[in-house]
Amino acid sequence: MTTDTGFYSIIDYSVDGHDTQRELVAAFAEIQERWVRFYPGYRSARFHLSTDGTRVYNIVHWASEDDYRHFVNTSDGEGRTAAIRAALDGLTGTAEARMSGPPTYRVVREIGPGPRRLDG
Repeated sequence: MTTDTGFYSIIDYSVDGHDTQRELVAAFAEIQERWVRFYPGYRSARFHLSTDGTRVYNIVHWASEDDYRHFVNTSDGEGRTAAIRAALDGLTGTAEARMSGPPTYRVVREIGPGPRRLDG
């Protein structure tokens, strides 16, 4: 079990199939490589695909909320937003963002593997 709390941006898209999932991951991985990965405190981006082909989650891990805020405040937000729009426009299928607010989260608790707890 890790004690790393970190800070996360969890980006959620609804898509129309497995092919669109793969295209969206390829496009967003390129965006991470071109626009994000070199900022201080960036740890990783993980892409999760629903097995039914309807969702893509991009979980971006930052060392701290301050590192994430520095990225937001100093990066080329307009350029990155344009790259995201172009990526979405270039998909052969459709993808729709599912976030209703800022997609940022803190880990507050994690339960890892261990022995079975016997109460009573």
